[in-house]
This record gives sequence, structure tokens and C-alpha cells, in this order.
Amino acid sequence: MRIIVADCSAEYSGRLTASLPPAKRVLLIKADNSLLIFSELGSYKPLNWMAAPCTIKEIVPEGSGDSADAADGVTSVANAADTAKDSTVSPDDDDSHASDDATESVVGKDPSELTPIKTLRVSADKSSDILEVALYRVYSDESYDLGEDPGLIKDGVEDHLQRYLAQQITRIGEGAKLVRREYPTAIGPVDIMATDADGTHVAIEIKRHGGIDGVEQLTRYCELLNRDPLLAPVRGIFAAQTITPQARVLAQDRGFECLILDYDEMRGVEDDALRLF
Repeated sequence: MRIIVADCSAEYSGRLTASLPPAKRVLLIKADNSLLIFSELGSYKPLNWMAAPCTIKEIVPEGSGDSADAADGVTSVANAADTAKDSTVSPDDDDSHASDDATESVVGKDPSELTPIKTLRVSADKSSDILEVALYRVYSDESYDLGEDPGLIKDGVEDHLQRYLAQQITRIGEGAKLVRREYPTAIGPVDIMATDADGTHVAIEIKRHGGIDGVEQLTRYCELLNRDPLLAPVRGIFAAQTITPQARVLAQDRGFECLILDYDEMRGVEDDALRLF
């Protein structure tokens, strides 16, 4: 992982054209050559980026002397990482490649009036898209080996809700029995198929956050299942941690029951709220 803090501007061309005027930003270059540009404020999303697969080259103007490896004005990312400290500009460096007034902000400047000390050109491997980032002053350029990441482990996803509800099937009513999880149909598996105390089949669609799309999905399942004389009549239950008002109205209009699932309660996490007794 390479992290650069620099005054820069950027131009994206290809399927669309976009530009970032000069400003102080953070550039993040991942091991797969993906480059992402961030600002200090705003959304968690980058301002612009080029995702892998892509190729990145570092272009140094002739005569800049920014890197001994800059043959023909181009260095690879690997070489650039090795010379990161050499390319980092100190605020007290009288020989920096920044503008004449090293403390002058680049915000509001026309990129054509600024001279970049280097340019990062990122080319998509499967299209003609190109992202060019011009660096005018580099405050920090560091590389880190983050090692192998195990990935994000999510808790409370739909599979967990499905498993707990299957184990606690009487939440849909006393006397209910589980038929099976992931009950197969021609249009995809129903999350849970069960029977209620009267022996009526119940199709249960589970979502973390229940919206209209989930109700429509349950509708398709029930319509198909009710064509099977061995199963009909099949009623539906729309179960979720939260259900939008619109989804609740639509579900009830179609004869479905809405069931709110408390994930912490289902997995046995005690409520630490204060009680009188």
C-alpha cells in the first residue's frame, strides 16, 4: 500500500470525462495498482479512482532529477516505492520542485499555470480509460506492506437470521415446525419453509432491512408454491430486522404477516438496559 499526500490535480478520460482542480489530497495506491483519490472532507468514497485491472506509470519531467531510475521520464510503481523518500518534499527544502512560493496554495490555480514534479498515469487494461494525476508538491510518500487480510466478517447477515429463526421456528407461532431451510423452487430457494399449528405450509422470506423488493420476492414464491396441490394453501411471512412502512402496507395488502426479528435476542445477547426488578 502506497499513500501519498500531495498538491495535485487529476483528469479522467474514457467512457466519461471528469477533472479535479488543484488541491491538497491523499492518493492511495493498492498492490493491484488501483489508485484512489481522497479529500479530507465529504463522503467516505474517493473523489475519483481507477480500479484494477490497470497499469500505472510514474512520469517525471526531463531534467527534474527526481529519481535516478527515471529513464525516459517514466518509472514503474515498484521503483517509485523504493525512491519514495527521495521524492518527498520537505517544507524546509530549498531545492524542492514545487512552485516558486512553496507555501502558496494551489487551490483555485489553473493546472496549465502549474508545473508538475511528476504525473501518475493509470490506464485500464480492458478499456481506453485513463486517469492522470499531476503532482505539484509532495508532502508525504510512504509505502507499507499490509500482509494478507482475512476479509470482512459480517455479523447479523441474512444467513445468520435464517439459521436462528430455523432453530427458533415457534417465533412464527406456537406449534410451528420447520420443514427445511433454503426450500428449493423453480425460481430460487425460499429462505425457510415451515408448517404452522394447523399444518398449513408457511413460506418465510428473510431480510436484514425489509423493503418492497422483498415483498415482491415473497409474492412470487407464494404464487408458485400455491400451484402445487401437495403444498397449497401456502401463506407467507415477511421477516426482517426492520421493515419500511411501504413494505409493511404492501405485505399486509397481499395477506402476508410481518415479523420483526431482534437479532441480539435471537442469539442470546442479554439486554443491559436498566430494570426496576
